[in-house]
Amino acid sequence: MNDWNTEVAGQYELNVESMRKGRGAWIFETDRGLKLLKEYRGSVKRLEFEELVLGAVAGAGSLRVDQYVRNKEGEILSAVRQIAVLHKLLRKVEPREEWNMKSMVSPPLFMAMEKHNRELKKARAFIRGKQQKNEFELCVIASFEPFYQQAVLAAEGMKKLYPGDEKGWTERYSICHGELNQHHILMGRDYVAVTGFGRMHLGLQVEDLYYFMRKVMEKHNWDCGLGNGMLEAYERVLPMSRMERECLYFMFLYPEKYWKQLNYYMNTNKAWIPEKNVEKLKLLEEQETGRRQFLREIR
Repeated sequence: MNDWNTEVAGQYELNVESMRKGRGAWIFETDRGLKLLKEYRGSVKRLEFEELVLGAVAGAGSLRVDQYVRNKEGEILSAVRQIAVLHKLLRKVEPREEWNMKSMVSPPLFMAMEKHNRELKKARAFIRGKQQKNEFELCVIASFEPFYQQAVLAAEGMKKLYPGDEKGWTERYSICHGELNQHHILMGRDYVAVTGFGRMHLGLQVEDLYYFMRKVMEKHNWDCGLGNGMLEAYERVLPMSRMERECLYFMFLYPEKYWKQLNYYMNTNKAWIPEKNVEKLKLLEEQETGRRQFLREIR
């Protein structure tokens, strides 16, 4: 009972008061009424079709029919749609000349990648020079080359997307949120609110989409179905250009989480590395197959 309660509460945000077995399903008494839980084996598009039709029938008020409850994946797709809506609205705001300040205009993305690459090489050189290596450092030596090659390819590919002069790439810029994650998109029953605009700037809006998607994909073990669903949800509202799609690919190709682990290592006490950091490094290696598959699909 506790396991079921936790699962249902976690996936559907329902509090289960009691449960009983039904025909091929479970019936729950919840804080939001009677719910039936059963396995679904069809496509997402089919499910959305059924939800839309049943919602229209129920909305007419003369007949009661089944109504679906969206789980958190449904909320993720809804959140991505809202990101596209936000971007569409932000594009209507004309940039002003006085906004041309360093803190308000994003530098080309390849510049940050190249800087991170220098930091990666510095970290490896430092670790190589140590005679006695701890578990974290041994993991870095064993895993470094494939991740570093991805980092180099990403920086080179991103650089080719930018014209040579500053005016050429700033003309593509729009207003970006700057820090879009699950904490800044509030999904109410009859409203959506976006908060946390403290890092808003002029840049490529796919930065926002990448930041949100990467967080979600890491938590869901690089589920390609979910990743493709998020891209489709965004493009239904705001189609991406070829350049934006390639930019998104190179951002995902860059092993940002790997760089973050090494950057953290270089800026902390190297005599003691928390066990969780070793685990994070190993998890990145475990998830690499799924990440590469996702990269092939979005390319």
